[in-house]
Amino acid sequence: MSASHALRSYRSKRNFHRTPEPAGSRKRRSNKRRFVIQKHDASRLHYDFRLQIGRALKSWAVPKGPSLNPKVKRLAVEVEDHPLDYADFEGVIPKGEYGGGTVMVWDKGTYRNISKEHGKPVSLKRAIADGHLSVWLDGKKLRGGFAFIHTKRPKKENWLLIKMADKEADARRNPLKSDVKSALSGRTIKQIAREER
Repeated sequence: MSASHALRSYRSKRNFHRTPEPAGSRKRRSNKRRFVIQKHDASRLHYDFRLQIGRALKSWAVPKGPSLNPKVKRLAVEVEDHPLDYADFEGVIPKGEYGGGTVMVWDKGTYRNISKEHGKPVSLKRAIADGHLSVWLDGKKLRGGFAFIHTKRPKKENWLLIKMADKEADARRNPLKSDVKSALSGRTIKQIAREER
């Protein structure tokens, strides 16, 4: 699928004369598999978890954010693909625009696909189609394995985000509260809201 086709839904929801969000550069490519988690203070505070797959960022909105406790299952709602440029977006989407509110790059880094089926590695595309995607994060704040499990119901866009039981798991630590500054600029979400208006 071309980047243009993958981003059709993203672009149709935004007026780029009003929002500072990137429309998506057609020239931008990267061989690295990047991930970003953006703290988004919109109508409701949530975290957007994005994985670079091909020429776009596959995205999920995680209302309560990721947890380091393998026993905790977080709802992750699949949303439209975003352009690769969005991984570095931090700023304020004007009130009244789609997703209006402040966006902060809470974490960023690279990831690798560790998805398997019957003990054998499977591609990202196959893992997503099968509804069981496993990735290893190497971020500034989050590391280790995380699994996205498609719930199949009640809504087709609903997944669960679960921390895998590895050496990076920690049921006692909540990084959402202990690491409140941007991994990109070092600012808090309140500072971004003040400085970007």
